[in-house]
Amino acid sequence: MRFASSFRRAVVAATLGSSILAVGANAAPAPPSGVDLSTIDHTCRACDDFYQFANGAWLKKTKIPADKSTYDTFAILSDKNIAAVHQLLDQAVASNPTAGSDGQKVADFYSSCMDTAAIALAGTAPLDPDLSAIAGLTDLAHLPGVVAQLQLDGASPFFSFSRGADFQNSAVNISTIDQGGLGMPDRDYYTKTDPASVDLRAKYRTYVKTEFALAGESDSVADADAGTILSMETTLAEHQLTNVQRRDVKATNNKRTLDQLDALSPGFKWSAFVSDLGVRPTDTNVSSPAYLEAVSTALSGWSLDEIKTYLRWQLINAYATALPAPFEDANFAFYSTALQGVTTPLPRWERCAYRTDANVGEALGRLYVAKYFPPRAKASALEMVRNIEAALRDDLATLSWMSPQTRKLSIEKLDAYLVKIGYPDTWRDYSKLTIARGPFATNLIAAQRFENQREFAQIGGPVDRMEWGMTPPTVNAYYDQSVNQIVFPAGILQPPFYYADADPAVNYGGIGAVIGHESTHGFDDQGSLYDKHGNLSDQWLPADRKKFAARTMCIVDQFDALSPLPGVKENGKLVVGEETADLGGLTLAYRAFEKWQSMHPRRTLDGFTPEQRFFLGWAHVWMGLERPDAIRLSAREDVHAYDKFRVNATVSNMPAFARAWMCPLRAPMVRPAALRCQIW
Repeated sequence: MRFASSFRRAVVAATLGSSILAVGANAAPAPPSGVDLSTIDHTCRACDDFYQFANGAWLKKTKIPADKSTYDTFAILSDKNIAAVHQLLDQAVASNPTAGSDGQKVADFYSSCMDTAAIALAGTAPLDPDLSAIAGLTDLAHLPGVVAQLQLDGASPFFSFSRGADFQNSAVNISTIDQGGLGMPDRDYYTKTDPASVDLRAKYRTYVKTEFALAGESDSVADADAGTILSMETTLAEHQLTNVQRRDVKATNNKRTLDQLDALSPGFKWSAFVSDLGVRPTDTNVSSPAYLEAVSTALSGWSLDEIKTYLRWQLINAYATALPAPFEDANFAFYSTALQGVTTPLPRWERCAYRTDANVGEALGRLYVAKYFPPRAKASALEMVRNIEAALRDDLATLSWMSPQTRKLSIEKLDAYLVKIGYPDTWRDYSKLTIARGPFATNLIAAQRFENQREFAQIGGPVDRMEWGMTPPTVNAYYDQSVNQIVFPAGILQPPFYYADADPAVNYGGIGAVIGHESTHGFDDQGSLYDKHGNLSDQWLPADRKKFAARTMCIVDQFDALSPLPGVKENGKLVVGEETADLGGLTLAYRAFEKWQSMHPRRTLDGFTPEQRFFLGWAHVWMGLERPDAIRLSAREDVHAYDKFRVNATVSNMPAFARAWMCPLRAPMVRPAALRCQIW
């Protein structure tokens, strides 16, 4: 997730540090510029291709590691963080922590993941309780109970069930049902007829067959079952919303009672499903009622044996990476190699460190922040956030296209932002989670069930506004519209995103811009539909909404015209939210930077003016390489555009960039005024 609303990829904040003393005989020495000069490509002019100018030397000398599909600033920092986490995990294992303590659970979860001999010896035995439930399914009347058990244990056949804030009353949690149940990333992988899609479907079928055979089926039965899975998942995919359709908040707001759900989907009794989950009956938000109708119809047409085959596959696929090596290898061959072009898996310790963070992350996070995130870092980050919020508040007060009524409500919403920095104020209670040395899949199922039960228990109760959706070591951040909050984990508060001792200009262009990015998400095409409390309530005047849509259509058109690879096009309607936030975030950060610069001496450092260093800070955030297969996958799935376009398309809309680099009017990085996008 890099810069995203509601848990997509993002970056975070930090302060600019102490002020710089006036230049003079006794002036303090100049701070570092924060610009990595080794990345600059002096054979390219900034006004021709700013991304290449800022990052080209690094791009020319760097190769993507064999175990990655993308290698960029996010991956570089993630590698640093996971190495730090690795040390903490090794120390926890060696410390022989007290039984039942968080330290014991972290140590044993990680150790069980590393114990490949125990994993091999256990085989698929950790899945036996769920496999037995599937085998014992005798009729469709009992299907909801089996699906409930699988959902609790981390598989999501047919759909995903979760807890979420009520769209109309964000203070209360209700249940949510979303489309799901596919093994490939998206519906388009089942429905498109181009050669690449056909080839991937063939590889997916081979993968399914391989896993079934490893689970004990004969070659002929595994082959037939793989065909069944592809057929059934294709049926599900044909009735699912596209990624662009899923961005329509209002269209996915469909509250239903349990009685209405039972009537909508007579082939699957929802009241029984909820009861078997142990969830309090509440209203449920359904992202696509038409999809649930289609699932109900499909269930009546599939045989019981086909349904049981599908359920087995959902379970095996969910836990393939926690089973003996042949299962994990087959999973890697499809999801990493076939889909993303990665040829080598991450080292075992690294995979296990990430799994530990993902499943007992707040227990691990307490160890992380104690060593790597002192209280002063939290205070500094908050200061920077407040600086950018002030720039946004000033902007909202003067926007020419926003009416006084919409302006007033927008400023009130900004003032109500909940800002979270570094780590939770109250740590998660893991006392009811049992983790022990033994088969890794057993611990993974236990962790999945613990987390699902914790979340499901909140359905029908109040939303915990202080809960975090990311762990402290995460290199990410997010805006959550239902809580009206921006969240910045500790893991991102360091270079290359923020340099504590560097000149402020590069930090404003890097971290400042991404703070602005997250802040503007509350006012983009999705976030603006929520009020200051996080309730779905379109309070903008229709005329303002129309003006905003016209301005964002400029972004859609710009990105529709871009191609990261021959035959691969950006989807402007898919990326419009994130790219609007890129432009808004960088624009706001520049205004905040100008305000700071007006009160401090100007310095040319390493040959670059303050304004130039600001834009270099932005370009360095997006320095990266991506495999062609990963680019194709992102173009279909990701709401963020290709990194190079995020830099060049954004700065080409800003007259300040042209002034900073003294670009001629006809330079490639300068858009004519009539074609320039401007929102904030």
